[in-house]
Amino acid sequence: MKDIRTVVDWLAGGAVSGPNSEDVLAQLCDRMIECGVPLWRVAVFVTTLHPDVMGRRFLWQADSGVTTSNALFAILETDDYRQSPFTTVYATRAPLRRRLADGNCPIDFGVLKELKAEGATDYAAFPLIFTDGTVHVATWSTRQPGGFTPQQFADLEAVVLPLARVAEIRALRRTAGNLIDTYVGHQTGERIMEGKIRRGYVEAIHAAIWLSDMRGFTALSERSPPQAVIDVLNRYFGCQVPPIIEHGGEVLKFMGDGLLAIFPITSDADAEKVCRNALACAREFRKRIAEFPANGESAIRFGLALHVGEVMYGNVGGGNRLDFTCIGPGVNLAARLEKVASKLGEAVVASADFAARCPDDFRRLGEHSVAGFAAPQTVFGLID
Repeated sequence: MKDIRTVVDWLAGGAVSGPNSEDVLAQLCDRMIECGVPLWRVAVFVTTLHPDVMGRRFLWQADSGVTTSNALFAILETDDYRQSPFTTVYATRAPLRRRLADGNCPIDFGVLKELKAEGATDYAAFPLIFTDGTVHVATWSTRQPGGFTPQQFADLEAVVLPLARVAEIRALRRTAGNLIDTYVGHQTGERIMEGKIRRGYVEAIHAAIWLSDMRGFTALSERSPPQAVIDVLNRYFGCQVPPIIEHGGEVLKFMGDGLLAIFPITSDADAEKVCRNALACAREFRKRIAEFPANGESAIRFGLALHVGEVMYGNVGGGNRLDFTCIGPGVNLAARLEKVASKLGEAVVASADFAARCPDDFRRLGEHSVAGFAAPQTVFGLID
């Protein structure tokens, strides 16, 4: 039988044989069982920085391996959470143990009743304290008659500190990914994580360009309380962002009530498909806006311009403050076309290049002069 020191050393070395958190937990449990710790169920709960997700749970069971689940912020308002061992460990920053095989053991948490009904004989919850002082939790259960022996419980205690360090490293990596995805988008985030962060780094890419704007936003801001304006904006952008992501797009920038997004095109053969995805996204956006509750205000109106062309995609800024965005004549044209849409009273317009890839979906609105372009631009409106 192996000594628990081998597990401690493996964790202290970063558990590098586990490429992801699920693998780390599975290997940890297997290694501890090899050291004579009769684990049946192990759970690790780590809070995170995410706009929707409060934390993640990694659950290992002897007969099914590792599963993961996300806890949304709404869970904080539930009795199940308030009356869970987690809240006690968070508050006390101390281990909690319940010897379920003991007839006098208090069953003071709902999960204990469930575990005992499934044959658990012992339950222990340990705080995983990160270097920033935040508390996370690991729980351990066994079905061994009589529960954990004193030596087995000491082995659990021995792995808690190195497990906290490994969990913190993995959590920080995931948090960094969450924050980058949240604030710059997944595809852009991947480029940043790959190290493409030098000022002046740009690459020319072909893309369908999406530039939208809310009509009447200035008037709304003047007559409404600030929080009400933010609420409307969030719901308005909520009608756009999910469809953009679902259709393969990347949101690059929120500009007040404006939104800039791209749908990257990897080859000429994919151009029509990408444009049709962007158009399907525009129709979905229009449908969601139509269902937008007015709540006493006028119905939300918007303008959207679609274009396809080459953009310069990369870092722009000064000093150590950069913006990973796209620039170029294609973006400028989309911005000018959105202004034409406002003048014509159209919700969705497209450039000639974009409309050529979806000819049955657009009607010609004539040629229009646009600032910054010598030649008039032919503008197309979406056919309802």
